Amino acid sequence: MSKTVATAHQPLAERLRPKTLGEVVGQQHLLGDGMPLRIAFESGQPHSCILWGPPGTGKTTIARLMADAFDAQFITISAVLGGVKDIREAVERAQMAQGTALENASGVGSGGRRTIVFVDEVHRFNKSQQDAFLPHVESGLFTFIGATTENPSFEVNSALLSRAAVYVLQPLTVMDLAQIVTKAQALGAVPAIEQAALDRLVAYADGDARRLLNTLETLAVAATQEKLGEVTDSWLLKVLGERMRRYDKGGEQFYDTISALHKSVRGSDPDASLYWFMRMLDGGADPLYMARRLIRMASEDIGLADPRALRLALDAAETYERLGTPEGELALASCVVYLAMAPKSNAVYTAYNEAKALIKKDGTRPVPLHLRNAPTQLMKDLAYGKDYRYAHDEEGGFAAGETYFPEGMEAPRFYRPVDRGLEIRIGEKLRSLRQLNDDKR
Repeated sequence: MSKTVATAHQPLAERLRPKTLGEVVGQQHLLGDGMPLRIAFESGQPHSCILWGPPGTGKTTIARLMADAFDAQFITISAVLGGVKDIREAVERAQMAQGTALENASGVGSGGRRTIVFVDEVHRFNKSQQDAFLPHVESGLFTFIGATTENPSFEVNSALLSRAAVYVLQPLTVMDLAQIVTKAQALGAVPAIEQAALDRLVAYADGDARRLLNTLETLAVAATQEKLGEVTDSWLLKVLGERMRRYDKGGEQFYDTISALHKSVRGSDPDASLYWFMRMLDGGADPLYMARRLIRMASEDIGLADPRALRLALDAAETYERLGTPEGELALASCVVYLAMAPKSNAVYTAYNEAKALIKKDGTRPVPLHLRNAPTQLMKDLAYGKDYRYAHDEEGGFAAGETYFPEGMEAPRFYRPVDRGLEIRIGEKLRSLRQLNDDKR
């Protein structure tokens, strides 16, 4: 396989692209000794997979390294620009590579040269386009690697997802990004950088190596023009201007700021909530990301104390999608204030976590016979559904004394409504129903 010779004319990101696994910065939870992708590389047998992670975390690099490791033909398809035609061409190239290898080996050998088809932003392909890969993945014609920044559970169809391992890549850490700067300096690609400027650069990159390297290239050109020996923090702000100031105003990290917003909403302080919300917008945060976080707050911290909060958060997100910036941001701000002032309850969130924990540690208990469905005569003969009490036929629409947990299991009480908002009435209803149960048992 031919290798591209790095030159000073190549983009810095390409010049620094790792040539071996040992040169990869970050993702050691996947690439470290004994970790899943390291084992895959060492096995000698590539497998189809989906690399899920934020931009600039090494998805393309890992795919290329896999092709090098297995001496495979590497075919790249961009789901943004490509379509079924590109998939057909990839299939033909894979068939040619396999057929040529067979011919050269006089029909004897491993069955042809491997092909890896790498689909960047695979979530942008629709279902029929994704389905086009299935027969060729199943036949082993090529190994499929998809890269996505979106949750594959929602963006990749289940048939393709079932045939590919999913590996989750994490944003690069501050230390990872500082190491990349050091590598760039070792190439002579960027000048010296004072610590305060380096801290700001790393914060601006926000775990994205590509953003960091593109910014370094911009700085290197400007520093050369001004014959600057060292990049200072003040010069950095002057060169990159508002783009830098807006990202990390005051030096706080992105996730610290979203945490402050979440805690201010939970603490019912609308002024602090608006302050942190506007700090994030001013810092360049994606308003749709903010909308998703508001939806989470409505579910986690308000819940059934005010079910309208979730609907309002969803409406605010939809409004922003329709209007965009800046008009749609007002709808998000209104949502922030409403969530801050709404009655708070984490009763459902707590109940969810307690139920989840119990399921993990408890055995798989059989479903009681009276709760089983009986669509066939055999099931009826086996007493499926026998003695089940249809709640609608009972007084008040409630089968008092009925048991819905597995036999022999002490009924846990996960959900404990708080005395705030609508949950006051929910709690009263729940206590009444539980009393009816106690009276019948």
